[in-house]
Amino acid sequence: MAKKKIVMQDIADRLNLSKNSVSQALSGKDGVSEETRRKIIQTAIEMGYRYTPKKSSENKNKQVRTIGLIASEFAFSMKNFFGEIYLAIEREAQRHGISLRIQSITPEARDQLVLPAFIEHQDVDGLLILSHISTEYVNHVLAKGIPTVLIDHHHPLIEADAVLTNNRFGAYTAVRHLLELGHRSIGILGNIDASPSYQERWEGYLLAMREHGIEPPQAHMLVHVTEEGGKIEEALRSVTEKPSAWFCMNDGFAFFACSVLRNMGCAIPNDVSVCGFDNSDFSQIGVPKITTMNIDLDLFAKEAFAQLLRRIERPDDACREILLPTRLVKRESTGAYVGQS
Repeated sequence: MAKKKIVMQDIADRLNLSKNSVSQALSGKDGVSEETRRKIIQTAIEMGYRYTPKKSSENKNKQVRTIGLIASEFAFSMKNFFGEIYLAIEREAQRHGISLRIQSITPEARDQLVLPAFIEHQDVDGLLILSHISTEYVNHVLAKGIPTVLIDHHHPLIEADAVLTNNRFGAYTAVRHLLELGHRSIGILGNIDASPSYQERWEGYLLAMREHGIEPPQAHMLVHVTEEGGKIEEALRSVTEKPSAWFCMNDGFAFFACSVLRNMGCAIPNDVSVCGFDNSDFSQIGVPKITTMNIDLDLFAKEAFAQLLRRIERPDDACREILLPTRLVKRESTGAYVGQS
């Protein structure tokens, strides 16, 4: 006698559930609890029901309940930039009806590879990593197998999706603006040790200068200066042959540079021009207001969120890097070269 074919109604009868509940569970649709879904799937397997897990194209994103966001304590302290990105991500999560769990990573946790509990126990459906923590730490996170997207950070030894500012082209555009104003002696100020983004901005600076046949002297490339007023003042005062313009790796450096240069007796932009990067609050509270490169932080959040949902839906796709453009914002801190500075 032929073996009876198991159908959904048989599973429903065994569990004293409706056939509709069984159908929802086996098709991946909403309508049943996760505990009931697991029980139905297990019973279907035990009874020999031919079950192929399915994802409804109309309900893919509805299956994403919770995502995590981690960043270093330092990144979370930079409220003018990363704080704005975090708020934009929070808005995106609310718009999709997805819970957001956040955790700052202390230097001790980073060095000892201590993961937040929601990562260690895989209690989130996806993860966003904001800015630089450490390559070893990020790879330790990725080893957990949670779909992950990096925001404003990447590294050759990290295999993950990343949403990035086009730092090279942005810096190139900023320096080209100074060159078009007639400046040829242009310094750069920042700290390439703090982030790959700053390294890329240095490369964009060099690209623009060399395209104009200019090889900047080492004394004008202050690229290992920490973002502190005292350190910036010390570095700027150490330059004997002053450039007529400075490109700063972010607006914080530009803000401090303007203050120091004014204290040194320089009029901005008549004696020296200053350009920043990020279009943060620093660029608008400076005196004068600072020319900078705008980054669309809402677009950052939307692209990162969309890529995370794609990664959750298609975990085996090749990793991708998404470069977002910048836009020059001209303000009063840059002006035409008027003679020997």
